Order: sequence, then C-alpha cells, then structure tokens
Amino acid sequence: MTTTDVDLVLDFLNTVDVENGTDVLDDEVAWQSWLTAHDLTASADALAARSALRAAVGDVAGSPDLSAQVTVSLSAEGPRLVAGDVVGAVLAAAARLLVRGEWDRVKICPADDCRWAFYDRSRNHSRTWCSMRVCGNREKARAWRERARAE
Repeated sequence: MTTTDVDLVLDFLNTVDVENGTDVLDDEVAWQSWLTAHDLTASADALAARSALRAAVGDVAGSPDLSAQVTVSLSAEGPRLVAGDVVGAVLAAAARLLVRGEWDRVKICPADDCRWAFYDRSRNHSRTWCSMRVCGNREKARAWRERARAE
C-alpha cells in the first residue's frame, strides 16, 4: 500500500484511539496488520516514537525527544530518505513534511476525550478541531452553557 507522508504520519499517530480506549500497538495482531498494510517492519521503540511525535505536534502527554536511523540514498531521481523500520519511515515522512513546510499542519485535537491527530487543510492554518461537527460543536456548546450559567 502506497501512502503519502501525511497519511503515514497520521495513521501512525492515530494508532491510539482515546475515545474508544484502543491502542493498535498493544494488540499484536492489529499491529502486524497495520505494519503489513503499510509495507513496514516492526520496531522496538514504536511506542516511544509515537509518544514523541504526538508531543511534537501538540499532545501534552509525552516527550518529543527521539532519534532513529535513516539513510540518504542518491540515484538518478535524486536524494531519498530510506528507513529500515516503521519508526525510521514515519520520522523520514515527518522530516519531508517539515522540509516542505507542512509539519505545522499536523495537529492534535484539543478535546480531552478525542486527541485525534489530523492535518489542517485550512488556508490560514487555523483549524483547531479534528471535526467541527463533533468535537468543535461539542466544545462550543459546552462553552455556551458555561457562559449562560454565569449570566
């Protein structure tokens, strides 16, 4: 399965689902299925990598400190980042997003019961919620009720 850098990074970040209380990395069968679907090999530090990446895009839990082996290969098509496992592949994809100026568009929904990673496709990079219909609407309704109660 060929995925874009954005898809790979978001798919990896969203292997944890706060709302449903599931974690693909905790389920060996689901994790192997995810790796197979993305044509990647496992890495012992996948959990630390996911935590670091989520922290790097705004999740309050975790530390953004991590490194991985990535090689640069050069061919007639130009330079290419090559990784040996899932962590290297995801970090290489994140590095390409950074180089293209797209990294700041990867965000984490601020809703405590969601925390879903999404890509901000808005023109001015101002999107806050993963979904205005669900999380954004819920938060705006909650804020309105609090303001109404205070009056």
